[in-house]
Amino acid sequence: MNSRLIRAAECQPKPWKNGLGVTREIMRSPAAADDASFLWRASVAEVNSAAPFSLFPGIDRHIALLDGAGFNMTLDGTQTHLLHTRYEPFAFPGEAHVTIALVDGPTHDFNLMVRRSHAHGSINVCAQPGRHDIDATCALLYVLHGSVDTPLGVLQAGDAWLPVTNTFFILHDHAQVFVIRIAPRTAGQ
Repeated sequence: MNSRLIRAAECQPKPWKNGLGVTREIMRSPAAADDASFLWRASVAEVNSAAPFSLFPGIDRHIALLDGAGFNMTLDGTQTHLLHTRYEPFAFPGEAHVTIALVDGPTHDFNLMVRRSHAHGSINVCAQPGRHDIDATCALLYVLHGSVDTPLGVLQAGDAWLPVTNTFFILHDHAQVFVIRIAPRTAGQ
């Protein structure tokens, strides 16, 4: 893949797989893959009601609250998770039946989906000002707030960068980003 900037305005809304909500897809790999064949996908969902999440069998999902008061998640009718803290990722299986109860109005959340049979994924928060080198597992940088310099230009909140290895980014004071890592699974994992 080539390095490129993805501006927030480029990410057009589209319906969830189950049609009960809206998401703005940032990136999917490979780019031409459909929901049954992508390796990984990153998006920002608008959650406006207590609609159930779409099912994604075979996918490891990671979700993190971006804004709003959050929601209470119930997985398969038994496990609960309170998604109330901004930028704190929570991982769960895509085949889980997830229902939610909004705490206090609509929210936006960041979503990472990774095909379990092919790769591991993670969302890490980076808030340390200064230069940060990119390693081979860094698949995407998503700006939470503030300004970030990349070799291709400056990013602002909601923008993303698809980097390449052996490059870097610079966080300005008070900036925060999600560093999305995707690592191929090896035999026995």
